[in-house]
Amino acid sequence: MNMNLIKEYNNNQRNVRIPKEIKSFWDLEELGRVRLSENYFARDFLYSEISNFDGIPNYPENVELFIIAGSKFCRNILEPLRKTFGNVGIRSGYRGKKLNEHGNKNNLKCGNNKANYAYHIWDEKDENGCIGAAVCIFIPWFNDNFKDDKDFIRLAYYLHDHLDYHSIVFFAKQNCFNIGWHEKPVRSIESLKEPKGLIVKDNKILLHPQDLFNTENYKELYKDFPDFRR
Repeated sequence: MNMNLIKEYNNNQRNVRIPKEIKSFWDLEELGRVRLSENYFARDFLYSEISNFDGIPNYPENVELFIIAGSKFCRNILEPLRKTFGNVGIRSGYRGKKLNEHGNKNNLKCGNNKANYAYHIWDEKDENGCIGAAVCIFIPWFNDNFKDDKDFIRLAYYLHDHLDYHSIVFFAKQNCFNIGWHEKPVRSIESLKEPKGLIVKDNKILLHPQDLFNTENYKELYKDFPDFRR
C-alpha cells in the first residue's frame, strides 16, 4: 500500500491499523479511524441511507484506492471549503459497487456504476484509468445568507474561480451539490434546478450574469462571500 499520502495525519494516531482489505467488523472499524485530511476521517463518508434501510454493506473493496482518492478529495475540496465557510454538510459520500448498483436498479437516486467510477465509487478507476472521488454536500453558511432561488449561481461562480474541482452538479433541495476531485478534471458545472443546464463547460462560463442578474461582471455576485482559504 502507498502509505506516503496518509502518513502525515496518521502517524500521531496511536494504535491505528490500516487494513489491506475489509474481512471483519474489526477491519471496518479500523478503516473508519483512518484520517484522510486535517479534519476528515474515512468514517465520515461511509454512512448511507440505502445501506441503513436495505441492509447492504457500504465499504470499499480496494481500500488503498479508497484512501488515496478520498484523501485527495478531502485535501483539495473539503478542507478549503471548511476553512472558508465553516461547517460543510455531507449528504452522500462514498458508495460501494454493490450498494450503488442496488440504488440504480431501484431508482434510489444513484447513476449506473460505470458513471460513478472515480466519482461516488472511489475505489474504482474510471474507463480512462483515472482516480477520482465525489461527495454530495451543502454549505450552511450559504443557505443562511442567500435565500433567492437563483442565488446558487453566485456560489457556482465562486467555486469555479477558487476551487480545483472536477465537476459540480446542483440539486433542488438545500442548495445541495455533487462536487468531485479528479486527476484529469473536466471543469464543468451543471444545474438540475431552474435555471437548468450547463453553467460551465470545459472551464468556460456558459451562463453569463446578465442573463439573470443586473450586472455584467459575475465576480460582483460573490463580493459578499468570505475570502477563500486553502
